[in-house]
Formats: sequence, C-alpha cells, structure tokens
Amino acid sequence: MEVWYLKTGTSLPLSLLFSSSCLLDSCGQSPELHIVVAARHPVPVVALDLISRRPPESQHKKLAEAQRRFSALQNELHSSLEAQKEQTTMLRQRRKRVFSLSHEKRVQYRNIRDLKLAFSEFYLSLILLQNYQNLNFTGFRKILKKHDKILDTTRGADWRVAHVEVAPFYTCKKINQLISETEAVVTIELEDGDRQKAMKRLRVPPLGAAQPAPSWTIFRVGLYCGIFIVLNVTLVLTGAFKLDANKTIWPLVRIYRGGFLLIEFLFLLAINTYGWRQAGVNHVLIFELNPRNNLSHQHLFEISGFLGILWCLSLLACLFAPISIIPIQVYPLALYGFMVLFLINPTKTFYYKSRFWLLKILFRVFTAPFHKVGFADFWLADQLNSLTVLLMDLEYMICFYSFELKWDESKGLLPDKTGGPDICNSYIYGVRAIVQCIPAWLRFIQCLRRYRDTKRPFPHLANAGKYSTTFFMVTFAALYNTHKARGHSDTTVFFYLWIVFHFISTCYTLFWDLKMDWGLFDRNAGENTFLREEIVYPQKCYYYSAIIENVIMRFSWTIQIYITSMNVSPHVADIIATVLAPLEVFRRFVWNFFRLENEHLNNCGEFRAVRDISVAPLNADDQTLLEQMMDQEDGVRNRQKTRAWKSQGLLLRRPYISQFKSRDTKVLIDDTDDEANT
Repeated sequence: MEVWYLKTGTSLPLSLLFSSSCLLDSCGQSPELHIVVAARHPVPVVALDLISRRPPESQHKKLAEAQRRFSALQNELHSSLEAQKEQTTMLRQRRKRVFSLSHEKRVQYRNIRDLKLAFSEFYLSLILLQNYQNLNFTGFRKILKKHDKILDTTRGADWRVAHVEVAPFYTCKKINQLISETEAVVTIELEDGDRQKAMKRLRVPPLGAAQPAPSWTIFRVGLYCGIFIVLNVTLVLTGAFKLDANKTIWPLVRIYRGGFLLIEFLFLLAINTYGWRQAGVNHVLIFELNPRNNLSHQHLFEISGFLGILWCLSLLACLFAPISIIPIQVYPLALYGFMVLFLINPTKTFYYKSRFWLLKILFRVFTAPFHKVGFADFWLADQLNSLTVLLMDLEYMICFYSFELKWDESKGLLPDKTGGPDICNSYIYGVRAIVQCIPAWLRFIQCLRRYRDTKRPFPHLANAGKYSTTFFMVTFAALYNTHKARGHSDTTVFFYLWIVFHFISTCYTLFWDLKMDWGLFDRNAGENTFLREEIVYPQKCYYYSAIIENVIMRFSWTIQIYITSMNVSPHVADIIATVLAPLEVFRRFVWNFFRLENEHLNNCGEFRAVRDISVAPLNADDQTLLEQMMDQEDGVRNRQKTRAWKSQGLLLRRPYISQFKSRDTKVLIDDTDDEANT
C-alpha cells in the first residue's frame, strides 16, 4: 500500500499518479489511483502539506534545465544554418540523396536531421513538464473539494485560493512560453514556415493508442483470412484426390514448408503486438520503433493474410500443373521471388519505413561482430533460432533446383518414388549442418560482442556457452546420420553423443528461458509463487501454462529421436519435422510475450530506457474526463470498472498496480489542529 501524507505547504505531484509519462517514463504506464480521505474530524486545512516522492523544487530545476537545453539547441541550430548559408552553391541541392553529397555535406545533413529529432524529443519533455504543472493544480483542487464536501466546510477552497493559486508552480507560465518558442523555431527554421508539418513532427501519439488503421485495412484483413481458410480446405481436398500414389510429395512439402512457417510467424507476431499493446508492454520503446509510423497488428494481419493467399494459390497451381502449360517448378520461384521483391522494394510504398527498419536490423544481425548489439538485434536473432527449419528448407530448395530438379519434366517437384538418392536432404556434404548452425552462430557472436562492450562475463559469456552447445549437438547429429546413410557400424557412439549434447543444450536453454529471459522463479515473488514479484498479465495461469508448454516443446526432440531410431518409415523424420516446426514457431510466440514483459519491467525498475515517446498534450476532453472520474464516489477507482469489459476477451490488459495485491494509493490528512503545528 502506498501512503501519501498531507501536512504543511508544498505542491502535490499528482501527475506522478495521473500522468503515465511522469511516473514511469520508460514504461509508458501509470498505476491505478485511489484517493481516500481518511479524516474523521474537522481538520485545519491551513496545515496541509505533502511529503512526496519528488522535492518541491523539482519543477523549478526541470524548468531551468529545459531553458538551458533550449538555448543549447538554438545555438546548434544557428551554427548549422550559418554553415549552410556559407555555401550558396549547394542550397538547391539540399534534397539530394545523402550518398551523392561530399563528406562535409553528409555531416551537415545529419546535423540538421539530428536537430529535428532533438527538437522533437525536447518538445516532448516540455509537454511532460506542462502536464506535471497542470495536474498538480487539478489534484489540489479536486482533493480540497472532496475535503470540503466530506467535512461540510469551505476552508479547503479558501486555502486553495490563498496558497495554491498563488504558488509558483501554478502562476509560472514560462513552460507555455518555451513550448510556443519551440514550435516557432521548428516551424520557421526547420520546416520553412509549414506549421502543419512542424507540428506533425513534434507531436507523438500516445503509446496506449494503436496506430490508426483505415477501415479498408480492417476489411482486407477479414477478406484475406476468409479466402485463406477457403483455399486451405481446397488444398486438402485437391491433395486427397489428385496426388498420384506413385509420386513422392516430399520435395514439394520441403519447398513450401518454409513459406508456411514465415506466414505463421507473421500472423502470431500480429497477435504478440496486439497483446503487448493491450497489456501495456512498451514494445515501441523496447524495439526503438518510430512512434509516429510503425506497423500495428492490423497491418501485420493484413500482410500475413495476403502472403497466405499467395502461398495457397501457388501450391494449388503446383497440384494442377499437369493440366497447365506452365512447368510446376515455376510456381515456387514466383512465390518466393515476389516475397523477396516485396521486402527489398526500394520505392516508398508498401510499408517502406517498416521494411527498411527490418532490412537494417537483418543487416546488423548478420554483421553482429562489427556493431553494438541492441535489443531488436538479438530478439530477431532469437526468432531465427526458431525458424531454423525455414533456413534449411531454403538451402534444400537451392540445392534441389541446382542439382536434382529435372527441368525438362513438368512434374519436377513430384518425382517418382523410385528416383535417385535424396542428396539435398542429407548431411553428406556438411552444408545442411552449417545452415542449421547459422542462427545459433549469430547469437553466439552477438553475446561475445556484448561481452566485449560491457566486460561482464555473466550473463554474456554464459549465454554464449548456451548457444555453443548447439554446435556440438548439430555436429554429432550430422556424423550419426552420415555414417548411418553410408552403412557404417560405428554409429552408436555418435548417436549417444548426440543425445547427451541435446539433453545438455535443452536443460541449458530451458533454464535460460525461465530464469533469465522471463525472470521467473524469483525469491521475492511473494504470493506469485514460482513467478516474479511484479507481473503484467492479469492471470497467473498464463505463466504456469507457458512454463509447462515451454518444457514440453523443449523436450519434443525426444519423440523425434525415438521414432526415427525405430526405422518405421524412410520419411518419418520429415513427418515429425513438418509437425514440430510450426509448434516451435508457436513456442517462440509464447516466449515473446514473457520476454518483452521482462524487458519492459526491467526498463521500468532500472530506468534502462528513458526515451520519452508516449506523451501528448492534455486536451480539454481528457481534462474533463479526468475531473469527472475524480468526482465519482470512489474516485479514479471507477476507471478500472468501466474498462473491465474490454479485458474479458483476450484477458491481456495489465492491472495498473497489481491484479493480485491490494495496493491503494491513499491521501491521508493528519488529524491535527492549528496549535499543534504552530
């Protein structure tokens, strides 16, 4: 329970309670506020004061700091603009592409761009301070009004007029002046007098509100999902009646399996995004996304649905290839060629900024030793570890089209069962083993890079050791399968070494998932048994179910090894891989919820991320709604009741303090008289 005491003369920082940005800049969330006036007798209001979390002079310090920062930004801006004016011959080429400019011009261009970003974030800090100032006054007025109502007196209103309305935190209008000056400077100096463009750059939408999706986007999501379901039913029926029993389907399955995994990953990522936003996990800050322009869950649903339709149509075209003049091998190339072109499309269409962000992160992932590793970098590399089958299927497709495909036959992807050896699906040349190790290798070198930057053996070297076990596991698996395919008798030793290192790797990664990535099994968990002290998602059963699911999926390889060793069918390994690969993507989907939750809580608790991105000026409607909620009998407690219906669907909305702890924030009025305080 958080207790706030009122005693004699300073301002009440209620913005710490009402304003999400003031309390937890790195989280973008605010706790639930419960105002309780705990007075049983008339109280001398002249004696009111607050012992708060912040010193009363904090506003003056912040204002002075803002003024110094504004002066510094103005000086930098004037220096940059003067440097531009000195070279008049380049004025008409200001909008040239950066790489075509000289080194000096590139530095100057970056300075202007950085100044725009600096002014944008400075403007946000001013809005923070303005909200702090306005809500302090609102809090005083509403608490004193409730005080007068309960005690049937007017002394609270008199005290507000005598002390609050003349206090510097309310009468000082320097913050408004700074906001106006910042808007003017950005409009005139950086946006050539275009105020609309300047305000679009300065203002950031609130974090809790999703990026607005046009109504047509939502319509297309429903349309694509409906078509995808119908096409899947058509695929099943077509495959059941048109596939020749004398043909093997596994080349076709391996080629199209990777595309399905990618579509499943995008669809589940859309659910992740929706869940994070509903629960209040600040994924925009964690991934360092552009808060003005990032993909919402509707956009991800749309992309996955559209690609899913193309995947189904391409596979259907392969099944109907015998009655078509187009060779069957063309359809997979067309599908994956379109996906690649969609990703690298250089025009500023089809989510250009998001695609560019993804390409940039992919480049950083594959060049990990040469860059400082951020959260988005190793998060994406972790996703690749669950998409290993996709990379192996890509390698198989390249190998199959290069060496095994008979281009002169229309049924090249559906060869006869009596065909030659399946070289591309074996470990004989070691290529598949190398491809299988690529995701683990990327994370391994990322951990080494983070150790180089931080000089902390734990957790970075320990994490690198976790990924190094994958190398041994894949090596002995490749040796076992290669010796077995060649009919050697010394396969037993490799088989047992494969099992041993698989078991070590599984236990290692399982511990890391639960303890390090998710932060569970905390000693200070209290009533959240086996979990952690603070949890975001409202139901404990989510956590326990995720633990069980993660354990089962981590040990699913035992089923694969057991059935494979029985030699039931030559394609049993393909069957099991086809079943387990989508389940592994689902496991990573669950992992994402709790990994981002833990990162979010660490940001809040340790203030590791401090960029302000979730603030918007408090408008009149918000102010009126806030005052109406405070006028309710139970104060702002009613806010949770009115939103209860919204969380009954997916049940992912975060309780503002804790779903399981009764932690009311109280405003206590000491039962003292005037003489006691004189």
